[in-house]
Amino acid sequence: MTDLKIPNLNMKSDKYIFKKKLNLRRKSKKRLLTESAFLFILGILLVYINYLIPNKNLLLQNLPLTFNKSFILIVDLFSYLFEIFLVIFIFVSSFISLFLLLGSFYRLFRISKIKSKQIIYK
Repeated sequence: MTDLKIPNLNMKSDKYIFKKKLNLRRKSKKRLLTESAFLFILGILLVYINYLIPNKNLLLQNLPLTFNKSFILIVDLFSYLFEIFLVIFIFVSSFISLFLLLGSFYRLFRISKIKSKQIIYK
């Protein structure tokens, strides 16, 4: 009897799962007025900061050249990084190959040095 599952009719369906989390209230006029004043002050501040930047026209004219130079620098950086990683790989692989060769010679030396046991039959 405990295995019987009776559906609960009070449970809401899954399509309304996030409905309670939405803020459906309208903002008050006071809050709208303070937000618009804040946005206006922020906009005026950004216009003033743009006004303070010297040589805006020269900066805008040199923008394609700047992108070209930065792209060339990035390509050079990756080519130098490739060379650095290649040198690191050469050193690491040479040390590993040295250890492998020494290990193989040591095993060959041990094999040649082991005396076979002589079985004596009586």
